[in-house]
Amino acid sequence: MTRRRRKSLLILPLLLAACADTDLVRTASDPRAGFAFVADGTRRATGADSVWARSAAEIAATEARVRGLVHGKTIGPDTAVQVALMNNRALQAAYADLGLSATELWEVALGPVPTLNISLGQTGLTRSAEATIAAALIELSTQKPRKALAETRFRQAQLRALGETVALAAETRRAWIDAVAAFEAAALIAQTQATADAASELAAELGRTGAMNRGDQAREHVFTAELAAERADARLEAQLAKERLTRLMGLWGTDVSYYVPDRMPALPGRQPGRSDAERLALEHRVDLAIGRLELQAIAQHYRLSGSTRMLSDAEILAGVEVEREDEAVRARVVEVGFEIPLYDTGKLAARKGELEYMRAAHRLAQQAINARSEARSAHAAVTGQYRIARHWRDEVLPLRRVIDEEALRTYNGMLTSTFDLIADAREGLDAQLSTAEAKADYWRAEADLTAVIWGGNPKGGDE
Repeated sequence: MTRRRRKSLLILPLLLAACADTDLVRTASDPRAGFAFVADGTRRATGADSVWARSAAEIAATEARVRGLVHGKTIGPDTAVQVALMNNRALQAAYADLGLSATELWEVALGPVPTLNISLGQTGLTRSAEATIAAALIELSTQKPRKALAETRFRQAQLRALGETVALAAETRRAWIDAVAAFEAAALIAQTQATADAASELAAELGRTGAMNRGDQAREHVFTAELAAERADARLEAQLAKERLTRLMGLWGTDVSYYVPDRMPALPGRQPGRSDAERLALEHRVDLAIGRLELQAIAQHYRLSGSTRMLSDAEILAGVEVEREDEAVRARVVEVGFEIPLYDTGKLAARKGELEYMRAAHRLAQQAINARSEARSAHAAVTGQYRIARHWRDEVLPLRRVIDEEALRTYNGMLTSTFDLIADAREGLDAQLSTAEAKADYWRAEADLTAVIWGGNPKGGDE
């Protein structure tokens, strides 16, 4: 081996060690690398705080805080969202994915590990040294683009973690709305059942005196029986809706002993909505931000691939052992060789890069079109559902109350039959249920609008 080659081998580990990016290493090696971005975005999107528990002690502290928020209490939508962002284990798994992405960035920031492979025999040593030097130089020359690509992937991981958080918040808020709406429906049916029970008892008494035949009694009783079945169904629906909310909040054991209101919040005094929802969606949607970074990552990847094409011109020592006897040194030498054939892959790589980039660009363009449309739809849904809910509350329900009051007055005056009273009670219940559902639909639309602006899943779904 020449003196120059020996000198290269001595200097090589120093060069490799010197290429570590200390600032990036410090950032990526932080136990919660990238989480500050997620926490800030979560606060702006939902008003709640996200929590990343990384130890048994932190998990225990979070569980104690959650217990204080929910145990034995009636919780509102903001509390439900806060608990979910603290305690949902699937979200904690998503944060672990962010941590894994940070470790990959950390590894790239450290640079290549200084190593030197020595093979047996003078000739093998020379060939091994040459290949090691060539590979190390390639590592050094591509360090900057590989680091840039790793940083891009890390930023995508941050956005994905934020997207998971916002989606969970929206899903939890919708689950709270569904649970409260179900309990409100059950309460309305229970109120109407009291009237039906009274009519049914009166029918039974009239039957005993002979003033009402069996057919008419059955008509009175069937309404009560139907309401009992509807009430049982409503109670079951409320129980299942609350259980889904419990699951999203990550509660179990004694922590499930909490309550939700049995009535939805009142409608706001003014018509809500965001006329600038389309602009806000384009600014804040995490899926669009991830798509933009994907374009950047594809460009970085193929620039890096172009830089590493020099590998095809190198002889890499790996894998296959061939024994031969060196006549010059009269010794048995072990060589490990693998020749890479030379192809002109520049055009192929360029074509692949162009197609992948255009594919991602078209997908991003469609995502932007969808985001605009979804924002307009969400704004229309909020304003439309608000008008519908107000119509039921201000127009339909007052008229139904007048009808119910008149029906009861004429019934007490023996001017109408119990059949008419029951029919009016049935129609009144339907109006009340429709009014409550319209109000719940408005609050669902309000939750969906936030999700659409930030890129969460507007319709929810099980984990």
